[in-house]
Amino acid sequence: MSTSTPHKVTLIPGDGIGPEVTQAVVRILEATGVKFEWERFAAGAEAFEIYGEYIPADLYDSIERNKVALKGPVTTPVGGGFKSINVTLRKKFDLFANFRPIKNLPGLETKWPGVDLIIVRENTEGEYVGLEHEVVPGVVESIKVITDKGSTRIAKFAFDYARKHGRKKIHSIHKANIMKLSDGLFLRCARRVAEGYPEILYGEHIIDNTCMQLVMNPFQYDTLLLENLYGDIVSDLCAGLVGGLGLVPGANLGHECAIFEAVHGSAPDIAGQDIANPTALLQSAVLMLHHLNEEAAANKVQKALEAVYAERKTLTRDVGGKAGTSQFADAVLTAMG
Repeated sequence: MSTSTPHKVTLIPGDGIGPEVTQAVVRILEATGVKFEWERFAAGAEAFEIYGEYIPADLYDSIERNKVALKGPVTTPVGGGFKSINVTLRKKFDLFANFRPIKNLPGLETKWPGVDLIIVRENTEGEYVGLEHEVVPGVVESIKVITDKGSTRIAKFAFDYARKHGRKKIHSIHKANIMKLSDGLFLRCARRVAEGYPEILYGEHIIDNTCMQLVMNPFQYDTLLLENLYGDIVSDLCAGLVGGLGLVPGANLGHECAIFEAVHGSAPDIAGQDIANPTALLQSAVLMLHHLNEEAAANKVQKALEAVYAERKTLTRDVGGKAGTSQFADAVLTAMG
């Protein structure tokens, strides 16, 4: 329920198309009647030009203070340059759960209509701990870290969510046939947690087979529980089932803080042209509203967004329309009434 006290939220518009989609989403959020107090910060290359740091200390302090952030896309260099801003923030605030609901939007034709999946990805361990070194010239070693604590808490997050929201089935996705110790530990932890949720059907599938099964028949799955790297890959695969990364939301959740973000790239080639689709960040903002217990506002925005898609008159180019970013936002605002 909304209160007269504004929600203080750290806002990271990002770069590329980030500022445009962020502006559109902020307009829609402020029209819900919920009061916000935004603390805006640059991150990545833009922040380095201004502050000499890729993540300014004031940004860390803001998230620490507000406990909630909304983040647009930030470009991450490939094969060099600074470390991923996303990974750095997840580690800093122990945002151990990456949560991505995958669901079709009305009016969009896809190969699989009616997809309804929950992707729960461990967000701080695995290959993404960043422990890499060159053993000798031409030989690089990358260390994968799996712990009992990390595996147990992400499994508990998945089962708690499933119980609360009436999800019936969870599959742990693994490669324990090859990585018997690391993935084996992940599975043992998941099995142990599953014993406390007898009403939820628990299964295990190997990662490569899972990718094939998702493409052939995604309806056999409900909630997928994955390690960090597998979750990163499978969540993008599943986004493709419903139209792509430009449509699906993402949340990074910890016990203390939460960062809600668009999971697509910064698309610098179309930046500043008012043609980017703000749907992914808007649906992430809906998750943020739920997190802030602003259920009425969250449902209002989601309903309006789906109405715009169902009508198909004011969609952006990536989904077959001709509308620009701001025009799409106007349509959502109109649908909100």
